[in-house]
Amino acid sequence: MGRIFEVRKHTMFARWNRMAKQFARIAKDITMAVKAGGADPASNPTLRRVIQNARAVNMPKDKIEAAIKRASGKDATSYEQVIYEGYAPHGVALLVETATDNPTRTVAHVRSILAKGGGNLATSGSVAFMFRRLGVFRLAPAGIDQDDLELYLIDHGLDEMGEGSGENDEPQLVIRCAFADFGRVQEALEARGLVPLSAEQEYVCTVPIELAEGEAAEVLELINTLEQDDDVQRVFHTLA
Repeated sequence: MGRIFEVRKHTMFARWNRMAKQFARIAKDITMAVKAGGADPASNPTLRRVIQNARAVNMPKDKIEAAIKRASGKDATSYEQVIYEGYAPHGVALLVETATDNPTRTVAHVRSILAKGGGNLATSGSVAFMFRRLGVFRLAPAGIDQDDLELYLIDHGLDEMGEGSGENDEPQLVIRCAFADFGRVQEALEARGLVPLSAEQEYVCTVPIELAEGEAAEVLELINTLEQDDDVQRVFHTLA
């Protein structure tokens, strides 16, 4: 059917694969949130946050409800969140966030992927000091008085606020706070009637490493391979 069709097909399949991975990650987040705080979003702020993130990646409502119902059942899988530390080639430090029902299997997979990609698994604490754990909220900026919001959030643990962009380059207002203040900022935004496009707990690199284009591509290929593993939720790195 021609090259144009092949390019479109490749783009479509890449998008579907990315959505499938996002939906799987959200489903695990829902399971952990329900196990920790119950199935009612009104009384479970963690579940409310996860549902917001699900909507941000266009996860269908029926899939969200099915995940909550499944997590509420007696036979629901119990996931444990485990962070692994390691190195990619050229000294790039990695934090690999996983949600797993079998840590023995997961650590073997992570170790194998790192070794095949020229990296290695590190001991606990060896690279974590290079990252800051933050809460990151992303909002649509339309209609928001940013100066007023910033002054309001300072009393609730705001670390910084600035402009950013989403996956499709749409403008976003990015709010960051210390991890310990994540819940306070979420409640403060809800009190103002502001619903974030997404709300995540992230590890932000404090010592970025700059590499040549070819070296950076090698590291990104390894990170992409890690993120394809079913147990891996996200990978944070020190690559600038």
